[in-house]
Formats: sequence, C-alpha cells, structure tokens
Amino acid sequence: MKGQFQVWAAALLVSAGIFSSACADEPTAAAQSQPLSANPDQVVAEVGGQPITLKDVDAKWEAFDAAERARVVQAMYQNRRNMLEQLVGDRLIENAAKAAGQTTEAFLAADSVKRLPAISEADIAQFYEQNKERLPGRTLEQLRGEIQPFLDARREQQARAMLVEELRTKNAGAVRVMLEAPRYTVPRSAGDPVRGPADAPITIVEFSDYQCPFCARVNPTLAKVRETYGDKVNIVFKDFPLPNHPEAPKASEAGHCAGEQKKYWEMHDAMFANQRTLQVPVLKQTARAIGLDGGAFDQCLDSGKYAATVRGGKELGERMGVNSTPTLYINGRPLIGAVPFENFKAIIDEELARK
Repeated sequence: MKGQFQVWAAALLVSAGIFSSACADEPTAAAQSQPLSANPDQVVAEVGGQPITLKDVDAKWEAFDAAERARVVQAMYQNRRNMLEQLVGDRLIENAAKAAGQTTEAFLAADSVKRLPAISEADIAQFYEQNKERLPGRTLEQLRGEIQPFLDARREQQARAMLVEELRTKNAGAVRVMLEAPRYTVPRSAGDPVRGPADAPITIVEFSDYQCPFCARVNPTLAKVRETYGDKVNIVFKDFPLPNHPEAPKASEAGHCAGEQKKYWEMHDAMFANQRTLQVPVLKQTARAIGLDGGAFDQCLDSGKYAATVRGGKELGERMGVNSTPTLYINGRPLIGAVPFENFKAIIDEELARK
C-alpha cells in the first residue's frame, strides 16, 4: 500500500501543474553550452600521442545529438541547483537555531508550530474526498494511516520553505550563489523581430509556433514580463513551426509581412489570441483588421517572400537541439514550455543581480 500511495502522491503533483509540457516531445534545450567538466582541457584519451580532451568529446557529442547533450547538461545543473538550495536553507536554519540557543531540530519544530496549524481530522477527510477517485474502493479508514504522515510531511516542507524564504530575506547580503547555469549562444539576424530596447540587460529569445497552444499560453506571461521589467528586457522572436502544425509556417510568414508595415507584433498578438484563424484567407482579414494595407500584405503573403526566413529559423533551432515549443533563452539560459511567470522572474532577477 505504501508504494501505491506514493504513486498517488506523485500523480497529485502532476495534476497540480508542477510539471508542464510543450507542444512537441519532452522539452530539451540547445547547443554551445558549458562542458560538463569543470576542466574542458582535461585529457581523456590519447591516440598515437595525440590528446583527446573533454572539450573534444563535448563538441563531438553536440554535433552528434545537440538536443540530448543539452538535456543532460540542463538536468545536471538543475539537480545541482536544487541540492544547493537545500544546502543554503540548511545552513541558514542552523545559524538561526544557533543564534536562538537551540538545536536545529527544536528550532524547526517550534517554528513549524507557529507557522502552520497541525493537521486536523478535517484536513484528512478533505484530502480523501478530493482524491478518493484515484484509489477506488479504499475507504477513509483504510487510507488514514497513509494520508496522515503524507500531510504531516507536506506541512513540514511548507513551513520549512516559509522559514527559509524569511531567513534569506533577512540575510540577503550574506547569501551568494556562484553556481553557473548552462548558457547557449543563440545567433541573431538583422531581420529578427525584437520587442524592447537593444541595450536592455535582459534578452529573451523565443523559438515559437503560432499554432502551438503552449506558445499561446506563454504569450500573456511574456506580456507580464514586459510590464514588470519594462526597458530592462527585450524579446526576440524566432520562427519554429512544428511539422504537425500545417498552418504555422504561413502564419510565421504573415508576421514578417506585417512587419514590412511596422506591425509585426500587432499581427503576432492577434494570431496568438485566436489560433483557430490561421488559414490564409483569414490571415488576410486579420491584416486588414489591425490596419495594414491589404493589397500589399496579400502580395507579400502569396509570394512566399519570407518562406526562406521561416525555414531559416526552424533550421537554426534544429541545429541547436530545439525540438519543442516554446523554447526560450533568457540571457542564454534555457526555459522550456509554458511555465509560470515566477520561473521567468527567478532567472531574470538572478541575471539583473549579476549586472
């Protein structure tokens, strides 16, 4: 039963939206990252006296499978970062407990009591009612012995997180994180649509698909980023129409055609606002609705003038290992999928602190 309940608990995390996915397969990142080793010049083999370094190995791996290499690099960083955050929290709590003249265990227990009420019978019953369909046929009495410790552990984790956040705020000047995140060089071209000042300290490059629902979902989040950070952020759009979205390539062309009349972003927002209207005749109606010269727009779109530009964006992304949308890079740091604003904020704040 214990294992079954753990599966149930894991399913709850998924249903709560902690994990998100993009339009394509499992999200991966891109190319030109830091080597996995701290020393890329480390010699790992010799052939006839000629050395092969880790840098050589990584370059070969990147050429062979950029997406997989990026996935591994990002996973390594994320796991290290997660454990680093745990260690920072542990150290802050230990110092606070020492200052209070208590053991860490006693300090945590006392703090937890002050922050959150103990798990009640009503909490157990509510949890059971919300989730009983996951384990049909099991009664509350049968599950009580599993639910109680699960809720107790979750409460302790919540209280600890609240405490660590408070201690980090109080000791902001004493906490420095130096672990470097993987960064990727995303080539830019003069024709890339850009929102925001060129000299902004934060650049977000987005590989996106106008027919992808997750890309549409992240668009309001990017609007909130612009609203929150203003001239500190610029956003660069890269076309990455997926093969299973037949209307996406022409929609990307439509954006560039609108850009000829200085209304790229108006067309961009209109297409994401209603992804059911990406057929060419409707795109032409949308162009007129946002105030474009209809004749010039139609001629541009029908001619396929920007088809090569759109293909170029897709090919660039593929070379970098992009295989799902949206894939974004914040100052070269990957962020994949329709993630919440808080994910953007965490990276942007870190990057601004580095300036």
